Amino acid sequence: MKTTEWTAVATAKELGRRRKLRVEVDGLAIALFQSEGRVYAFADVCVHQDRSLFKGTLLHGKVICPGHQWQFDLETGYEADQDRCQPTYPVRVDDDGTVYVKTQEASA
Repeated sequence: MKTTEWTAVATAKELGRRRKLRVEVDGLAIALFQSEGRVYAFADVCVHQDRSLFKGTLLHGKVICPGHQWQFDLETGYEADQDRCQPTYPVRVDDDGTVYVKTQEASA
């Protein structure tokens, strides 16, 4: 049985006013987004045309890809108009503001 571990990737302060941050864990690019007090983690490379979601826009609970404006739901990674999902990762934020991600548990 494989044990999955939380990896510290950033702090809430690093997300700052932009509410987004690109980090890497073992060579895997992850886009972090902060919305309404929660932090979400997505595989940074869009499933559509390999564009960086970190360069996208946060709007109404969605991440909008800068490539073709696909709108991925922050909670699920789902893109309703295209019936596709962007891989997402579980996120935990400790009381001290440290943001942790579990990369072994991507959902798509």
